[in-house]
Parts: sequence; structure tokens; C-alpha cells
Amino acid sequence: MTLPLDGVTILDMTRLAPGPFCTMMLGDLGAEVIKIEEPGPPTGRRADQASSSEAAGGPIPGSINRYSLSNSLNRNKKSIGLNLKVPEARDIFYKLAERADVIVEEFRPGVTQRLGVDYATIKKINPRLIYCAITGYGQDGPYGNLAGHDINYISIAGALSLFGKRDSPPIIPPNLLADFAGGGLHGVIGILAALLAREKTGRGQFVDISMTDGVVALLSSFLIPYFDESVAMRSEEGFHLGTEPYYNVYRAKDGKYLSLGCLEPWFWANLCRALNREDLIPLQSDQASKIEIFSIMRGIFGTKTRDEWFDYLRQFDIPVAKVNTLDELEIDPHLLHRQMVMEVDHPQKGRVKQVGPAVKLSETPASIRSLTPQLGEHTNNILKELGYSQTRIQALRQAGAIK
Repeated sequence: MTLPLDGVTILDMTRLAPGPFCTMMLGDLGAEVIKIEEPGPPTGRRADQASSSEAAGGPIPGSINRYSLSNSLNRNKKSIGLNLKVPEARDIFYKLAERADVIVEEFRPGVTQRLGVDYATIKKINPRLIYCAITGYGQDGPYGNLAGHDINYISIAGALSLFGKRDSPPIIPPNLLADFAGGGLHGVIGILAALLAREKTGRGQFVDISMTDGVVALLSSFLIPYFDESVAMRSEEGFHLGTEPYYNVYRAKDGKYLSLGCLEPWFWANLCRALNREDLIPLQSDQASKIEIFSIMRGIFGTKTRDEWFDYLRQFDIPVAKVNTLDELEIDPHLLHRQMVMEVDHPQKGRVKQVGPAVKLSETPASIRSLTPQLGEHTNNILKELGYSQTRIQALRQAGAIK
């Protein structure tokens, strides 16, 4: 089966969520993704991360457990163990870079230069190569070398100020905005755009992805009104932040929640008719009646279970949805139909579940062809393809250059 990125080779130097998510998506679309991994047990920051995870009683939420063999972020990838601090290992990396189309890394600015695998070095080896660096704040600017995580990037970008109640501390969301959307998704977009540009120019280029920049871009619909009117929206201001009865969540009789998105007047009217409360139709935007309407709605939705309300209201052209928990997500009939939860064969574990590819292509669909590799699982095969003899491979392994 033809895949859209067949023939594209990516060297993946990433470890934390944004980069592996980016390269996973490209791998699902057919790219050959080769993970460049440090041989041996975790050292330095990797060891610190592992010990922090253990102290916390398990993987840090939203982080990647590299050693989970069914970890979806490392599927459709090969693994080669290279210690880039060893000159022989760097030589292998350079040979791989000669043949590659894309490199993805997420070190702090300056680290790859110290390792001798920065864009300026690689560009001399392969001018057609696309080099994508995913960082918190980008390659330049006052915060360029500042340490950070998702919470810090959404703070600088202004997104965190939008979560929570007035006069209370912001509510910290999962690391979806900066890590996965600001970094991972924007990385995919940047790489695909650079691949398309290369078809026209014949040259590769450097793709500078800042997670903070990505979050600011996601806030466009919030920022444009501010730019126009110089009034900054804050938490609990605006229908999309839980301030209005027609765009909110309601607790049902069984303690589960239902979401309503009746923003347009006709949807609100449909809801009121379905609830036999046509008297509320003209009060949708009446701020004086808001508290009373909230009370009425909460009382009504407390009379049936969430699923009973969902099955009833969906008949009336109403924006309504169940607030699924993660254990419900995997059995939701629509998500199963869309193949967003898939079962694939694992060589040790048998059938395991994976999140399916979200991009649906009619002619060249994405696919899951392999699951997370063992560290260094493909080292021998990759080096043989580069022309290394078995004797040379054994010597490199004994020298600690490879795994």
C-alpha cells in the first residue's frame, strides 16, 4: 500500500512529548523514522527524569515511558543506539544524515552545536536536509535558553490566564496546548511545508518551532479582539469559558456530565423546546436571568442519567455530547467507527490498543505498521546498510559508541 511519505527518512533525536508525537505522525504517514538513542542506562538528565518518575509513583503524567513497548508515540520507528559524544558514533550519524530527508531534535539551543550535529554542520553534509528544532521558546530571544515545561510556555503565551475562576489561581490543564499542539503539531506542519518547498527550490532549511509561539498562534481568535479593542479577555469572561448556561456542562442523575454547545439562537431554541421550557428561548443572552437559568438547567438535567439525556437530545439537532472519561472513550461507538482506538499485534503482549491516526486520507491512508522498538533494536541492520562489517560493528559496540 502506498503511503504519502514513502521514501522520506527522518532521524529522530527527540525524547519528550512534542518531538516523539511529531515524528509518530510522520511515521504513521509512511516516513521511515530512525530514533537516535543514547546507549546504556539513563544518565544525567535522563537519570534525573527516571528517578523523578519513580519518586512520583510512576510516569509523570503526559510524559513518555520509553520502555513501554506499546507506547504509541514510538510506533512505526526503528531504533539505533548512538553515543554522540564518541567520534565514531558521530561519523555514523553523519552517514545517516547524508541519506536522510529530515532531522528532528528538541534540545535547548546550543546543545547540538556542542555535540557536532547542529544544522550548520549537517547542512554542509546534506544541503537538501530539513532540520527541525522543537524548543520551548525558539532559537533566539530573551527566553531562548530558559528552562521550561508546558505550564511555563502556556503562561508566557497568555493561555493559562484563561483557565479558572475570577479571583482564583488559574487551573492548570494537561500538557496538551504547548507540548502536543504548540510543539508537536506545528512541527509536523513545518516539516511538511519544508518538504514541499524543497520540491520547488531543491534546498532544505531550518525549521524553528517554539512551543510558546505555537500556543500564541492557537490564541488567535482571543487575541484579535484584544488587538482591535485593547480589552484583554480574562478567565470567566466569554461564553467559551463556562460563563453562560447555553455553553456549559451539566451533571446528570448518575453523576456523569453532559456538554451543551447551544451558541446559536436556533440551537438554544431547539434545546428549550426539547426540555419543554420554551419560555426560556428569549432569555438566552439575558444576563439578569443567568443565575436562574443555570438553576433551572441543573435541576432538569439531574432528573435523568447522562446517557438517557444524550440519546434523547441528539434527536433534536442540538449540540450535545457525553463528557467521556478515558475508560469510556475506548468504547465510544463513534470513536471506534472512526478507528481512533485500534487493536494491533504486539510480538510479546499479543493484541494491544493504540490511538489511531487522526488524519484520514482516502487514497493513501496512514497506518500502524510496527510498535515501539527496543533501544538499539535496528542498530545492526542500519549499520550494515551503511556498509559497516559485522567485525566493525562489534568493535564499535565494545567501544561504547553504539548499542
